[in-house]
Amino acid sequence: MYDSADLQEIVDEIAARLGASATLEDRSFRLLAYGAQHGAIDTVRQESILRRRATGEVRDYFERYGIARAEGPVRIPGDAELEVLARVCWPLRHGDVVYGYLWLLDSGALSAERLRSAEPLVARAAAALAQEARSRRDLGHGLLALFSADPEERAGASIEVPGPVAAVAVRESQERVAALWTLPRGVLARTGSPVALLAPAHLAGEVAQTVQSAYGTAAGVGAPRADPADAWLSWREARQALRIAEHFPRYAPVARWADLGVHRLLARLGQQDLRELAAETAALDTELAHTVEIYLDLGGHAQKTAAELGIHRQTLYYRLGKAERLTHRDLSDGDDRLAVHLGLKAARLRTQDAL
Repeated sequence: MYDSADLQEIVDEIAARLGASATLEDRSFRLLAYGAQHGAIDTVRQESILRRRATGEVRDYFERYGIARAEGPVRIPGDAELEVLARVCWPLRHGDVVYGYLWLLDSGALSAERLRSAEPLVARAAAALAQEARSRRDLGHGLLALFSADPEERAGASIEVPGPVAAVAVRESQERVAALWTLPRGVLARTGSPVALLAPAHLAGEVAQTVQSAYGTAAGVGAPRADPADAWLSWREARQALRIAEHFPRYAPVARWADLGVHRLLARLGQQDLRELAAETAALDTELAHTVEIYLDLGGHAQKTAAELGIHRQTLYYRLGKAERLTHRDLSDGDDRLAVHLGLKAARLRTQDAL
């Protein structure tokens, strides 16, 4: 892992040498260090320091100037509407990979010659971030052991992380790639099916959304565990929550185990148990099953169900009556309703698991 004190020392030295306000961010625009203020300050620098990262609108503005592809410093003009002062962005490139950015507010004094004087310090910062990325990849290889249900495998995991932690499972994509090494410090990741992540508990939701968005798929977040030795339980929950996110739109695209209610029980069931529950509604065709599921999801409220389905209430009653005859269940009876509702949910899980 990189030494945050070393990064701070580098930024302080750059700021002093160039006489410019400097900030250092990782590839995802998360603030890592910042130097003393020199001259004017803009809203972007204030927000970056206070919120620890730039807003999406500002990131889009900066990326428009090709900073991720640049080989050296990029001059970015000010923008009054965004309250952005002119600045220089210096990609922290190591081995042809950009690991972060150095930002320098530019009052006009940052000549090319003056910038060159900071090249050794910039290279040192880039190397430190590259080492951090390599260290996290190495630690990520031990995640599967830490997440194993086998106590002996877990005992052999060479990972030490502070708690509380939470696991995240994200479905990979064939078409899109997520740069997992750009995630916040302290997050461990391992590619696979699904992608496995272990994050500080307070960051788990944000990490899940970031990676899910990058892949365009679905994610599940397990419950936090104070003791990292219990992270395997959170991983099991994360995978089950992912399963729910993939099959039930109301929980997509990121399902949190704590929010799933009775769906937590369904997610734990194997194919045989699901088959038995789904048998309750096997006689229903697709239209009837959808109608009854919406009706039960809405607590048996006929008017809301008809509006949701875009049908007349009499049509709804006709369909419900037909469903009762086919299932031999009375939807006005609590136990029968429960059996049908669980059967429909089980059928959804069972059918889509087979796809």
